[in-house]
Amino acid sequence: MKPTGPSAAGKKRFPETDYFFHSGFAQWRGHSSPYDGEGRSAFRAFYDLRNEFRIEAARELAKEMVAFALILLTSAWPVIYMVITVVKLLRKGQPQL
Repeated sequence: MKPTGPSAAGKKRFPETDYFFHSGFAQWRGHSSPYDGEGRSAFRAFYDLRNEFRIEAARELAKEMVAFALILLTSAWPVIYMVITVVKLLRKGQPQL
């Protein structure tokens, strides 16, 4: 038996309204509305999507820059070591025969 609402004290009105209706969303197989109920415009939704994309792109760029810096340092190390060795050799002077 359904509970009766506070307006059902004695006389019935037309049309009767079930104030205690609960839709079972577990079995609902419909489609959602493109309007979330938040009242956002299409421009605002695009703006939010753009901001999310820019944040994600900035994260990816930072990761790529760190990887590039590691590769650059790894490849530059032999060149730097060679320059140091050549400078030390030139400071010593020519060997005496």
